[in-house]
Amino acid sequence: MKRFIVIMTALLAGVSAADAQTVNGVTVESYTMERSGDYVIVDLDIDLSDLKVKGSQVAVLTPHIVRDTMSVALKSVGVYGRNRHFYYERNEELAPTSGDDLKYRNRKTPDMVSYHAVIPFESWMDGCQLVFEREDCGCNNSTLAKQGNILIERFPLEPYVPTLLYIRPQAEPTKTREVSGSAFVDFPVNKTDIRPSYRNNVAELAKITGSIDEVKADEDVTITSIAIKGYASPESPYQNNERLAKGRTEALKEYVENLYNFDEGFIVTSYEPEDWAGLERYVEASNLKHKEAILNLIRSDEEPDRKEWLIKSVYKEDYRFLLDNCYPALRHSDYVIQYEVRHYVEPKEIEEVMNTAPQKLSLDEFYRLAETYESGSEELNELWEIAVRMFPADEIANYNAANSAIAKGDFERALRYLAKAGDRPEVLYSRGCIEVLKENYEAALPYLKVAQEQGVAEAKPVVEAVSNHWKVTRNNR
Repeated sequence: MKRFIVIMTALLAGVSAADAQTVNGVTVESYTMERSGDYVIVDLDIDLSDLKVKGSQVAVLTPHIVRDTMSVALKSVGVYGRNRHFYYERNEELAPTSGDDLKYRNRKTPDMVSYHAVIPFESWMDGCQLVFEREDCGCNNSTLAKQGNILIERFPLEPYVPTLLYIRPQAEPTKTREVSGSAFVDFPVNKTDIRPSYRNNVAELAKITGSIDEVKADEDVTITSIAIKGYASPESPYQNNERLAKGRTEALKEYVENLYNFDEGFIVTSYEPEDWAGLERYVEASNLKHKEAILNLIRSDEEPDRKEWLIKSVYKEDYRFLLDNCYPALRHSDYVIQYEVRHYVEPKEIEEVMNTAPQKLSLDEFYRLAETYESGSEELNELWEIAVRMFPADEIANYNAANSAIAKGDFERALRYLAKAGDRPEVLYSRGCIEVLKENYEAALPYLKVAQEQGVAEAKPVVEAVSNHWKVTRNNR
């Protein structure tokens, strides 16, 4: 029998998917086709009890793996009429079956044949059919009749599309938000009083007042507190810098209080006499000649004044550069405006806020709006992208955004989000889903099985589907 790939046009012309288990008196009672490693295994239980073969004929039963114009014939079952049996005993090389094929004489044929065939898997077989053919041969191996029926429409099964999960976040009892920034207010040397028109102070003070005005103008928002922290640079004695940082912060507080008539204690202040952390960040990102030595001094346990003196006296050129280019930026006032936002209930209102001021929404409000969108829609995917931009460190926001990316087939982006989604079992489930959609079933199973063990009920059908993807079976008994 043939053991090579052939063109199947003639065979397929006579193939029918109807009554696929019976072929001209031969019934396939049950069948299993599965892939195991690099091989495909086919098991059939073939009922031959109704098969009648004339003495001068041979019935050859052959399963074929078929896809498009490609096919391969598996080993055959030959049932020989009396005359043909004796003829081929004398002329074995002419027989339509040979080698591993199963051969029976008509009257000695068992009612049921357990058929087993193993063949190497080839890439073209992905998406193939299993066709069962009966060919009746006469003298000189002439074909008297041929019929083929489809046992399996598609092997393996269609790629499974798992259900993606989205986690509902807890509602925020109070939606607290904040606006923050830095203002570089200039003061005359050793002075602590605010002079609005001095140097660039008009623009720097407007950073603070503009932020306050913007928040106050929103009817959905109530300011709850303002915090100001002042910093000085290290070029003067530490004690003097402490005086300047404290005094200038208090002056800025009074300036803001006088403009808005906030209650006493509404504005909270703090100060840092010398911004060594800011200096360290600047030096670390610089190309200074003695960068590492200066960083070692900054990070040392030396007193602040001695650190500054050593940098100034040992690394004079670098120090002058820092004095001109870095130190002015170390004299700054950081501000934080905290406020509360009212809750939104109606999806239409939530959608309007999402499109205009998404920072005012809670994750729960994003989720409520998501429930009104069609699964897999562009609107839903965009919603989760906006949500994770508003809550970039939130595990649930990252998890939901990951599933949105999976739905779009953007697996790399999904994995980046999942890396920030914590260690909840749903993360394992989503990692498994990615592998399923990539058809990496062996890689998917460990994730899915652990997720199932840890309580993700949706993992069970996926495990079953993936486990059976390369196995198609049917039993008609």
